[in-house]
Amino acid sequence: MSFKQIAIIGPTASGKSDLAISVAQQTNACILSIDSLSIYKEIDIVSAKPSSEELTQIKHYGINELFVNEHFSVDIFIDLYKKVRLTCKEENKNLVIVGGTSFYLKSLLEGLSTLPDITQEHSLHVTKKLQNLDACYAFLVQTDPEYMQKIASSDRYRIEKALLIYEASGISASEWFRQNPPKPIIEDIDIYNIDVQRDLLRQRIQKRTQKMYEKGLIDEVCFLEQKYTRTPHAMGAIGIMEVLDFLDGKIKQEEMLSLISTHTAQLAKRQQTFNRTQFKNVTNAKLEDLEELILSRF
Repeated sequence: MSFKQIAIIGPTASGKSDLAISVAQQTNACILSIDSLSIYKEIDIVSAKPSSEELTQIKHYGINELFVNEHFSVDIFIDLYKKVRLTCKEENKNLVIVGGTSFYLKSLLEGLSTLPDITQEHSLHVTKKLQNLDACYAFLVQTDPEYMQKIASSDRYRIEKALLIYEASGISASEWFRQNPPKPIIEDIDIYNIDVQRDLLRQRIQKRTQKMYEKGLIDEVCFLEQKYTRTPHAMGAIGIMEVLDFLDGKIKQEEMLSLISTHTAQLAKRQQTFNRTQFKNVTNAKLEDLEELILSRF
């Protein structure tokens, strides 16, 4: 069997997960989730993950991979994709990539620049320097202002990455990436985008928000805050930050649910714009027409 992979994208609450599971069941495929929240264990209700029953029906990757306080980035996702693709080929499975964080799909199509060979000596040297994060940031701003434009002085992960590139290559990160342009990881893939009217989507978002509340949204956020504090990046996600404001007494319960729906609708609008402008040769269709269309091309 020749390996085939497709991608299903669309705004949040558009029905992507159910469609992906149905397609995967009929095409002997695994699923790779591209969702920046579902990647985390214990963020279940907020991320609207597939149920545990659905996760056992079809092998899912990219879900429950990390704890909330662990770092996640696009290069970690690309490594995950490569492992998943290899596993699927070994097991004679196809692959359905699905989710709302389409930036990860775009990264697979465009690729990332390779990094220089970083030795243990380089890592130890940089770790020592990072004891004074402010000094490291100041050094990088001076030596590579172009690269540091969008990096905050508190962003330890990206500061460390820039320093490691400098230590290992002897040139700035900007220059390194100029000399080592990215290469696509996926050369060719059929992309299907769920076309959904904004009014209908808004209704679906409101229903999903109410369902999240009924399933125990507040209890989940309380648990996450108690276990991880509010420091991890994921704790600023839509659905978490509004509940934290409610718990702080800043807003009432009704306003909390309204804000979650509003912020989710705004996210959906951004996702639709991104999907419309960032990909070429995309098949756009309504949810009810997509399954038959996808299966006809397998």
